[in-house]
Amino acid sequence: MLKLSESFFRRSWVYPLLSVAVALGIWFGQPLLVRAFSLGDIIRVIPSGIQVIQLANLSDQQEVAIGKQMNEQTITRQFRLYRGAELNQYVNQIGQRLAAQSGRTQIPYTYQIVDDKSVNAFATMGGFVYVTTGLMKTADNEAQLASVIGHETGHIVRRHLVNQLKEEATLQGVATLAKVNNNTIVNLGTTLALSRPHSRNAEFEADQAGMNMLGRAGYAQSAAPAFMSKLLKQSATPTFLSTHPATADRVARLKQAVNPTMANGAGLDSAAYKARLRSLS
Repeated sequence: MLKLSESFFRRSWVYPLLSVAVALGIWFGQPLLVRAFSLGDIIRVIPSGIQVIQLANLSDQQEVAIGKQMNEQTITRQFRLYRGAELNQYVNQIGQRLAAQSGRTQIPYTYQIVDDKSVNAFATMGGFVYVTTGLMKTADNEAQLASVIGHETGHIVRRHLVNQLKEEATLQGVATLAKVNNNTIVNLGTTLALSRPHSRNAEFEADQAGMNMLGRAGYAQSAAPAFMSKLLKQSATPTFLSTHPATADRVARLKQAVNPTMANGAGLDSAAYKARLRSLS
């Protein structure tokens, strides 16, 4: 759990709150004609050195900007990216193929490989998705890899991390008038993305969104329950599933969600997939 110091509160919300209070006092003390301006005008009196985010009305542009900062923090402090250009391009092509069918195409998507032996995948916000080299090696084919990428993209489509941030910021008392310090939201968002599981309903929603993307993109939907079942049979629970609740229920739902006409689409050629991954050996 991210702990915030007393000095942080002095810097990030007390002064903005006082500024707003002063501005409101001035506003109400002026004639009606002078007071003909919006709340946005009032908020702009907050000192420019303090950046605040309105979580309740977070725009796509703001989400992408925060996602970029979270990405920078993640790849410099948490993980090392795999630098092979060919495989990164391959994963990005899969991701973009799915994102085009996501229903949320107004934001850019970035798909990256983390150089890590663990079986894991995660998404932050603003279109950033990550899969590990360990997960890529564990997948039997491209469709199975695509099923994971689709699931993580589904979290972004449904803005699950954004919703978690709203809840957590309120619980930690760092949200004032629905506004949060920009640096705080980046740190908190990264912590949530890497260590806090999504809710049961959020996982089901991401599974369904991923399945829809798989089918629309032409991939075999049967790959999703097949890969998750394979992971469940491993001796050690993969990181990808250990922080995700209700895995057995999810497998059952995924099997039920498979459209018979989309069960055996593209991406099931195991030999072709393994040939792609030779550089990871």
